[in-house]
Amino acid sequence: MSARAPKATTPPRRPRARTALAALLLTALGATGLVACGGDDGDGAASARPTPTPPDTASFSGSPAPGLSSLEASARERASAAASSASARASEFEASVSAEVKRANDAAQKQLKNVDGRGNATTDVSLTGKPRADTGNLLAVVVAITNRTDDTASYAVQVDFRDPDGKVVETRFVGAEDLGPGERAEPVAISRKPPEPRLTAEIAKAQRY
Repeated sequence: MSARAPKATTPPRRPRARTALAALLLTALGATGLVACGGDDGDGAASARPTPTPPDTASFSGSPAPGLSSLEASARERASAAASSASARASEFEASVSAEVKRANDAAQKQLKNVDGRGNATTDVSLTGKPRADTGNLLAVVVAITNRTDDTASYAVQVDFRDPDGKVVETRFVGAEDLGPGERAEPVAISRKPPEPRLTAEIAKAQRY
């Protein structure tokens, strides 16, 4: 009897699904490694982006940026325009005083030149301030003069303006002529000093003649 040759055995085949899964895992791992290690220039080395450092402004020199200069110039122009407008309103207010009133004021100054003391008519005179909105921000006071006698009379009044320290910094004169008994006049005394410091007005002299 002849011996039979042994049958050749074939190795079991691996399932295709496992092989495909392994390939996908290897591909994913490879991509992850490239992302983690790859730089912007593709040399495979890890690279870190530097954090920007703010400039040292202490070493800067020169003029401000054109935008800032423009804003500053604009602010100066607005302030100048406002000052010019206020000055114009003040001039208009002063111009509203008639030439006849100015003549009476000049006469009042002459009358008070030789008056000693406070005069004989301080009780006939009082002061009331005018709103600065109506005077172009000038300090102006209404001098109310009332003839309390039985005869026609003229009046001369000196108004002093004092600073916060009590010092007289300006003097104005107003007058009213030929007031009948009980008649009232209201000339205006105007200070030409700047709005600051704030001044106060007082009757320094009042003379009836």
